Amino acid sequence: MRPPVLRLIAPLLAVALSACGASQAGTPPHPATPTPTISPTATPTPHVTVIDAAYVATELGGVEQGIRLPDTPAQEYLSLGRRQQSAYHLLAAHPDWVPAVLAALPAAIRSVVQTNISAAQQIDDLNGASSALPHWRIIAPPGPDVLLGYYHEAQQAYGISWQYLAAINLIETNMGRIQGLSSAGAQGPMQFMPATWASYGNGDVNNPHDAILAAGRYLKAHGAPSNMTRAIYAYNPSMLYVRAVQLYAQQMFASERAFLAYYNWEVYVQTKSGEVLLPEGFTG
Repeated sequence: MRPPVLRLIAPLLAVALSACGASQAGTPPHPATPTPTISPTATPTPHVTVIDAAYVATELGGVEQGIRLPDTPAQEYLSLGRRQQSAYHLLAAHPDWVPAVLAALPAAIRSVVQTNISAAQQIDDLNGASSALPHWRIIAPPGPDVLLGYYHEAQQAYGISWQYLAAINLIETNMGRIQGLSSAGAQGPMQFMPATWASYGNGDVNNPHDAILAAGRYLKAHGAPSNMTRAIYAYNPSMLYVRAVQLYAQQMFASERAFLAYYNWEVYVQTKSGEVLLPEGFTG
């Protein structure tokens, strides 16, 4: 269809740490001297969180487990998704931490983290930096239950597992948050070129329901569900893209709750001046 517009995980976070107070060492008081009391006006030494590989391992381990717990309340996925994305940002900024982080994780979570890192790397290798911010609007996507309803409708109509449609939606426009043309002229939440939409679309290319059903129709016409690799490659002729879609889908096959975290990822773009977060309400 066209190169994906979204760089999902590789933003370089600027993590600023400051210590407000020096460590004090001195001669201990004479045994006969009473221990002094702390004045009510004294400021306690603040706790400083050290951002390193051990921190990321602890954070990712807890977040990835929390995402997959069956009793995690739905309202917690906003925080879990943002924390998950931030942890992967840190690993992208500090690739030398990755071996230590993986070694510190339980085997099941290690596999999850490796898959997410690999998926992000495919997109990073496929995308390049832009010279300026894109002419996009960042909007609120439909709710996760609404999107899942559209994916399931396409699955029932065309036999394509909803996880593939969700992965494409994630990579193309971050679940529909990005509104605007790609550099190649593709449009809508599933990023159709006009000629392709004319052949496979029905309705409004910018309508999430219509676009997701059209994506299912297109994939079906190009080999899905029996040959998903062929169908995804037809959607975007790059094996990097195919691999990224398959990896994100794999996570959602293993745990449907992985979708709820991905749903809450924010939009970042890579420019020649560095990574930029495009918050909801941004107008390029």
